[in-house]
Amino acid sequence: MNHIKYTLFLLALISASCSQKQVLKLNQIQVIGSHNSYKRTIQPEVMKLIAEKDSAIAKTLDYSHISLSQQLEMGLRNVEVDVVYDPEGGRYQHPWANEQLKAHQIEPLPYDTLNEMSAPGFKVMHIPDLDFRTWNYTFKSALLELKKWSDEHPDHTPVVITVNAKASNFPAEGFIPLLAFSDTAFNLLDKELFDYLTADKLITPDDVRGKYSSLKEAVLKQGWPELDRVKGKFLFVLDEGGTKREIYLKDHESLAGRAMFVKSEPNQSYTSFFIINDPVAYKDSIQALVKQGYMVRTRADADTKEARNNDYSRFEAAKESGAQVITTDYYLPDARLGNDYHISFPDSSKERLNPLL
Repeated sequence: MNHIKYTLFLLALISASCSQKQVLKLNQIQVIGSHNSYKRTIQPEVMKLIAEKDSAIAKTLDYSHISLSQQLEMGLRNVEVDVVYDPEGGRYQHPWANEQLKAHQIEPLPYDTLNEMSAPGFKVMHIPDLDFRTWNYTFKSALLELKKWSDEHPDHTPVVITVNAKASNFPAEGFIPLLAFSDTAFNLLDKELFDYLTADKLITPDDVRGKYSSLKEAVLKQGWPELDRVKGKFLFVLDEGGTKREIYLKDHESLAGRAMFVKSEPNQSYTSFFIINDPVAYKDSIQALVKQGYMVRTRADADTKEARNNDYSRFEAAKESGAQVITTDYYLPDARLGNDYHISFPDSSKERLNPLL
């Protein structure tokens, strides 16, 4: 190869490299996020009540988080929000555990000091009546906090948000029954997303599907949006299957018009985003899905088990799986555990290029 041809060859390689950087897509990165991201510390006296009934369950609930905006400021690019339906307001205003404390002349920690729980709308909590302390009493307040942070950081990497629509409480005497998520409820949930976060902040199924007849076809043939084009936005995933997913999909083929993606099953028109929580048992399956072009969320730890044992094997499997979203309860170490267990990538960042892609 003569000098001129060699120079042209090098220029072509450089040009190709630059081109690849410009077309980096949403599914070609890997981010760390948090699980039950709104959750605050359970009052010690309430934790004692739980432990007296079931010490194993008490251990699984013994973690907490900083606020959503603080997590995003740290670099996390995934959070999870659990919502319960409260169309009339006031349904979750008097948790059972707080009433039990009062009956024993113990003062509950401040709860709903702004009286947000009395207003109609979706409320945010883990387990009503037991694990109800939250940074965001309402879905509206969570969305407004996210939007405020995003507006202040308009070039941020897209944030993936999983949503659990909770419809069942612990079957214990005195616990408030949760309301089912009907078509009306899901329509109202979407409305809050469009009203409070606003459409221009969302990556919707319609955006990804584009000209294709289904989400599955779009993901496999066209792929996810280019990263640079969706900076400053949020992608919501309804982490529900079965009846709740069917209701959300009803009259919305391939999620047309919906605000959220859904937890996927293979070979459906809506197939796009999978939630597979065990990266050890299902690493090969996750890798196969990621290589096809789908997005996957998995977990680095669960129920405080890995943190208590200072065990990173699940996180290592999660990284190797290529899952785009890896959640943890421990992006910060918990000094009470006597170790430094916390989840981050080797350079202490919370996002990186996807090693599998």
